[in-house]
Amino acid sequence: MKTTKTIIALSLGLGLHAFAQEKALVNTSQSKFVKLHGTDMNAVQWTEGFWADRFKVCRETMVPQLWKTYTDPNVSHSFRNFEIAAGLEPGNFKGPSFHDGDFYKTFEAVASLYAATRDPKLDELMDKTIAVIAKAQRADGYIYTKAIIEQKQNGEGKMFADRLSFEAYNFGHLMTAACVHYRATGKTSMLEVAKKAADFLITFYNAATPEQSRNAICPAHYMGLSELYRTTHDEKYLTLVKHLIAIKGASEGTDDNQDRIPFLKQTKVMGHAVRANYLYAGVADVYAETGDEALLAQLHAMWDDVTQHKMYVTGGCGALYDGVSPDGTSYKPDEVQKIHQAYGRDYQLPNFTAHNETCANIGNVLWNWRMLQITGDAKYADIVELALYNSVLSGINLKGDKFLYTNPLAYSDALPFKQRWEKDRQAYISKSNCCPPNTVRTVAEVSQYAYSLSDAGVFFNLYGGNTFQTAVKGGRLRLTQATEYPWNGKISMALEEAPKEALSLFFRIPGWCSNASLLVNGKKETVKLASGSYAEVKRAWKSGDKIELTLDMPVKLIESNPLVEETRNQVAVKRGPVVYCVESIDLPKGKTIFDVAIGARNNFKPALLTIENSPVMSLQGDAVLVDNADWSKKLYREVSVDAPKTIPVRLVPYYAWGNRGHGDMSVWLPLAR
Repeated sequence: MKTTKTIIALSLGLGLHAFAQEKALVNTSQSKFVKLHGTDMNAVQWTEGFWADRFKVCRETMVPQLWKTYTDPNVSHSFRNFEIAAGLEPGNFKGPSFHDGDFYKTFEAVASLYAATRDPKLDELMDKTIAVIAKAQRADGYIYTKAIIEQKQNGEGKMFADRLSFEAYNFGHLMTAACVHYRATGKTSMLEVAKKAADFLITFYNAATPEQSRNAICPAHYMGLSELYRTTHDEKYLTLVKHLIAIKGASEGTDDNQDRIPFLKQTKVMGHAVRANYLYAGVADVYAETGDEALLAQLHAMWDDVTQHKMYVTGGCGALYDGVSPDGTSYKPDEVQKIHQAYGRDYQLPNFTAHNETCANIGNVLWNWRMLQITGDAKYADIVELALYNSVLSGINLKGDKFLYTNPLAYSDALPFKQRWEKDRQAYISKSNCCPPNTVRTVAEVSQYAYSLSDAGVFFNLYGGNTFQTAVKGGRLRLTQATEYPWNGKISMALEEAPKEALSLFFRIPGWCSNASLLVNGKKETVKLASGSYAEVKRAWKSGDKIELTLDMPVKLIESNPLVEETRNQVAVKRGPVVYCVESIDLPKGKTIFDVAIGARNNFKPALLTIENSPVMSLQGDAVLVDNADWSKKLYREVSVDAPKTIPVRLVPYYAWGNRGHGDMSVWLPLAR
C-alpha cells in the first residue's frame, strides 16, 4: 500500500470515455416517489471554469494527499487498523472510533475519481485495499476494527455497548462507499463486504435491546442501507432502515442523537447538527422508496425550521460549540444535557464562535439533494448551491491539502480567549479528522449534482463549464456548457446530439436572481423566468442548437431577521451564490475588521484576483471608516458624531478566506446609513 501522491497524480486524466455507467451516485432511478433522479457517474466532465479548477485540484492534490494521509500509520492509523484487524500487521487500535468511516469516505473519493477518469492505477489501488478490508471482516459480517482488534487481544466480544461509539456510522459509510465502487467499476468485491455487514446489522437489531438499538451515533447507516437496497433490490435492507427510524426515541434518549423524542413527534430541530442532517437525509431516502407521507411532512417541518431559524447565510449548520438539550432528556425532563456542535435555539447564530462543522454543512447538501429529487423544487437546489460554494469549500484551502473543522463567520486575534478548534487550516486535524475525507469526496462528486433527469427531460441544477451526455426518451442528449459562473452569469450551451422526440430542458433560475433572460438560437424565449424555479423549454431539439441563459448578479447586501441579535444592524455582501468577507490583509495599514462599515449605497465592483493559483472574483470599492479609537479597559462609550470618512476595501469570497496567511476576517459588517 505504498502509493505516493506523485504516482496517483500523474496517472489521472480528464476526458470522456466509452465506459457507460448504469447508475448515479444516489441511484433513485427506480424509486417510486421521486420526481427527479441522477445522471450516470461519468455523464458529466468538467472542462473549464470554477468546478473544473476545483476538480483538477481534487484530482492532483486532494485525493492523492488524503490517500497518503490515511495509509501512513505515522500520520493516521486508519488503514493500519484494518491491516492489524486482518492479521497482516501487529499492533493496537489507534485513533477515534469513527476512524473506519474516515477511511471509507477516502475510498469513496477514489472510487468517484475513478468513475470520471477510468485510471487503471486507481482500480488496482482499490482492489488491493478491498482485499485487506475483506480479510479484516469477521465471518459473521461484523466489521469495526476497534472492537475486532480488542477482541483478538482480550477475547471480549462487546458490540454496540458504548453509547458514544460509531460502529453503525462506520457501517453506513462502508455501504455507501461500496455502492459507489460497484457503480464505478462494476465489481462486487466491496459490495459483498457491505452486504455481509448489513446482514449482520439485521441479525443484531432483531435481537437488540432498546438501549443497544439507541447506541447508533450519527446515522450514516440510514443512507448506506437505503443505497444498498437500491443497488441489490433486496427489501430487507429497506425494512431495517424503516425499523430504525420507527424505534428512534422509543427508549431513553437525548437531543444529542435526535432520539429524545420519536422522529414523527419532533417539532424543532435540536441537537448535534451533523447527526441531525444525516438523519434527515436518511429519512428522505426512505420516503423516496416508500412514499410515507408522514415522513415527508416531518422533513418539510424540519427544513422550514432550519432554513427560517437556524441556518447561516453561508448554508452552515450547527451554531454552537457546546449547547444543551434545552428541554431535558426523555427520562429526566428537568435535566439539561451538554451537546457538542449543536443546533441552537431559533435565531441563535453567533459569528466569532460559530461552529458550523464542515460535516454538518455537507450533511445539509446531502439532505437538500434528496429533497430536490423527491420534489423537483428549485429551493432545494438553491441550498445545495449555497452550501457547496460557501460553507463546504471553506473547509478546505485552495491548494487542496489543508482543512478546517469549524467554519466561523468571523475571526480576530483580538478575542481575549483561545477557541477550541484551530482557525488556520491544517493538513491533519489531530482532534478529529472526519471532515477532510468528507470534503474531498464531496468535491470529487459535485458533477453528480449538476443535472437531474425525469420522464419529461433534463434539469440544469448547477452551472459550470462541462460536457454532458445521457440517454433520454427517444435517443441521447449530448451538450457542452461554457460559462465563467459563478463569477459571470452568462451560460452558453451547445447541443451536439439530440433525440428525435420533443424534450423539455429545465433551467434553474436561482432564488437570488431577480432578472434573467433566455435565448434559443439567438431568439428570446417567452417562458416565465421566475426566481427560485425551473424554467421549462420544450421542443424538438437538434444538433447545433444554441442556448444562452443570462443570470443577472449584482452585488447585494443581505440583512438578517432582527431577532438574530449578533447581526442586528449589520449586513453580509453577496454576489450570485457567493458570500463575501473582508480580511485584514485587504485593509489599509493599521486598520482592522472593526474599523469598517458598509454603506447601503456602495460602489463595489467585481475584480478578478488570483489566490494560490486559483482565480477568484473579488469585490473592490469603498467602505465607511468607523471611529474605532482605543477600547482598552472600556466596555461602553459615547457614540462619535464626527463626519464619516471612506477607505478603499477589497472583499473576497468567504470560502477563500485564510489562504493568504493568518489574519482577521468577518462576513457581517456594520451597516452605515
